[in-house]
Amino acid sequence: MLAGIAAYRRHPHTRQLAEAPILWREGAARLLDYGHPRDPAVLFVPSLVNRAHVLDLDEGASLMRWLAGQGFRPLLLDWGWPGPTERRFTLTDHVAGRLDRAMSAVPGPLALVGYCMGGLLALAAAQRRPEKLRGLGLLATPWDFHAAGTHQPRALSAALVGFEPMLDAHGALSVDALQSLFAMLDPFGIAEKFRAFARLDQAGARAHRFVVLEDWLNDGVPLAAPVARETLAGWYGRNDTARGEWLVAGLAVRPQAYTGPAFIAVPQRDRIVPPAASLPLATMPGARVHVAQAGHIGMVAGENAESAMWRPLRDWLRGL
Repeated sequence: MLAGIAAYRRHPHTRQLAEAPILWREGAARLLDYGHPRDPAVLFVPSLVNRAHVLDLDEGASLMRWLAGQGFRPLLLDWGWPGPTERRFTLTDHVAGRLDRAMSAVPGPLALVGYCMGGLLALAAAQRRPEKLRGLGLLATPWDFHAAGTHQPRALSAALVGFEPMLDAHGALSVDALQSLFAMLDPFGIAEKFRAFARLDQAGARAHRFVVLEDWLNDGVPLAAPVARETLAGWYGRNDTARGEWLVAGLAVRPQAYTGPAFIAVPQRDRIVPPAASLPLATMPGARVHVAQAGHIGMVAGENAESAMWRPLRDWLRGL
């Protein structure tokens, strides 16, 4: 493991992709445009706690640029680093505010696709504005936080008490605190991945992919204090989503309320959002479920992402 960590730290490979043009901006948030205005728009919503560029990771590892080459107009919502304004935001502010206005900045109907936590935000937005959507994609999106196979949801919730002094002082949960919470989800995964990396050809494509992914993982984003309390206490602690008690702008978010076409991608080897946590979304009236032979991150940015999830998503988008 130590050999793998040392090899990662001295590895010279870095992400070199040029940034896409900005279609819309508000506060810390930006909407990045990877396609042509004449092509069907697909707006991607990432998590609030990681950088958006996991969907535009590296040369040959960018879902955004690949979809643009398939005849779509991918748009990526980059939430940005939360400033003084965003540190007061609730989930309602993100969904009914920023995300809603980003959607309005795109002319005509669009497909909305959320990844991980972003899937929950996309689902809430879809319920609010179904007339804007051609379809809704939910990639590795949790819904039942207490489902079989989920990791220590109540322990994550209980950690909130210890974080309260930080939330009060800084208005956000720090990147280091978030990293410790993710480590609780898969405590042995860190050692395993660095041992595997130490065995790779360091000049090869697999090692390059590992480095840019690890750089992305280590470049997190703080989580606004109100959102940290909503997610840790509400989602993980009380399981508000599955209980039908998660409210956005006063409206309970329920998967069955969105009746349009839906693509539910469930990674079979997901340790962060186990399949049982996502599968309740299959009850959506227009749902098509795709079980991807990949993990949580591998499904969108791994070596086999194109066959595991990119192509099935593209085929579904073409059918809208």
